[in-house]
Amino acid sequence: MTTGSRNSLQAILWGGAAAGAADIISAIGGKGGKALQVLQYIGSGLIGMSAFDGGWLTGAVGLAVHFGLTTLMAALFVLAAQRWTVLLQKPWVAGFLYGALLYGTMFYVIVPYLSAAPRWKTPQGFWSNLSAAMGHGFFVGVPIACVARHFLAGQVQPQPSSLLMRAAQEARRQTA
Repeated sequence: MTTGSRNSLQAILWGGAAAGAADIISAIGGKGGKALQVLQYIGSGLIGMSAFDGGWLTGAVGLAVHFGLTTLMAALFVLAAQRWTVLLQKPWVAGFLYGALLYGTMFYVIVPYLSAAPRWKTPQGFWSNLSAAMGHGFFVGVPIACVARHFLAGQVQPQPSSLLMRAAQEARRQTA
């Protein structure tokens, strides 16, 4: 395995783990510490209502689903960052926006149309959606972007437009 591949894999795995941990801690804390219920609800997206009857076994399914999704989210960000290095230059901004985009995708497309989650209600109201999108940006997107920057910063080449901008800046400096 090449160093670049190893760094990409580490960015994906550590980014998914960091985002998964931050997000699940936030979710459990937001539900008054009812960890089993939160995990079973996540698991119900895959196995339906039976998730609520399976105790900690279906809670573990929910935890696996959750970390699987955050790892997939990290993989998508790493692939994008390898193509558009601007994502690595400002990880707080890129991560926050990425997390908010993930929130919209998860809550308005994936869960309502592709999961078996029971009693799903799309979040209502501007402020509750804004709050949830900001939370997802902070707890999911930012950890993914910061970890990606850590592992990919030296491996990804600057975009051609960045190279042109740097060349123009250098030419201006030399003529001044």
